[in-house]
Amino acid sequence: MVDRLVNSEANARRIAMVESCFGSSGQPLAVPGRVLVGEGVLTKMCRKKPKARQFFLFNDILVYGNILINKKKYNKQHIIPLEEVKLESLEDDGQLRNGWLICTASKSFAVYAATSTEKQEWMAHINKCIEDLLRKSGKKAVQVHAAVWVPDSEASVCMHCKKTQFNVISRRHHCRKCGAVVCGPCSSKRFLLPSQSSKPLRVCLTCHDTLSRLKAQQLNSTNAAGITPISPDGIRDGAKDRSGSADSSGEEDSDEEDESNAGRNQGDAAAHEEVNFTPCFPHTIRPFSPTLGQDVLSRFFSLETVSCLM
Repeated sequence: MVDRLVNSEANARRIAMVESCFGSSGQPLAVPGRVLVGEGVLTKMCRKKPKARQFFLFNDILVYGNILINKKKYNKQHIIPLEEVKLESLEDDGQLRNGWLICTASKSFAVYAATSTEKQEWMAHINKCIEDLLRKSGKKAVQVHAAVWVPDSEASVCMHCKKTQFNVISRRHHCRKCGAVVCGPCSSKRFLLPSQSSKPLRVCLTCHDTLSRLKAQQLNSTNAAGITPISPDGIRDGAKDRSGSADSSGEEDSDEEDESNAGRNQGDAAAHEEVNFTPCFPHTIRPFSPTLGQDVLSRFFSLETVSCLM
């Protein structure tokens, strides 16, 4: 069963289709043992507003990107290793329904499905893949995860000083440690968070004081013992920066789509060869209702089939 699915022509063809849809802007996805488990459109909470993103669930990674032409062309590809992921369900809040958090060491964000059934299926399949990966590798789940950024729309004033009102001159910034929306003076300090970047990142004054105090305490307690210090975000000093290999957390939300560029890209993609993007292994897939009014469905194997893939 494993060999038939993992090495099947259908699986290879559909992975190749995903690569083709990202084009030169994406990374190669075909590696030995990788299987496309499911796909669908989810609403990702970006820093400015919620936006539709195309997600592809493989048995070892989660891939998502911006939609340029539905089912044909995507860009700004992001690859998240599943063994670093932790999911957390969100309570429904007004129009924001059927959501959950996708948390990693380098970046965390909220996504929303069209229905509660679709949410349950996404979370069940992702958790199953994570469980199987950790069991197979013998690794432990990642304990430290990046903070979820507070959306810009939820903060009209600085969340640190409670005074500065945001406008064209006073811009919003995000603390990379706690995710709060803060003004420039309240986020003038930077601190090294190795799980997110090899360079010091913007943090609010409160987090900077806390991180600096923790680092000083750790240096005092470890110098005498000759132990390699561990940074306040749980990564040993000198450890390899992981931000470049998966999902990075830069100065801006890295998958925010510039509207003018999007329009130009759509025009450039008009001559792109049409891809007949059929469901993954249609004999074993249950279709779900369309997401965000589009004709892209979330499609998955049964959980029993996913278990056989590992």
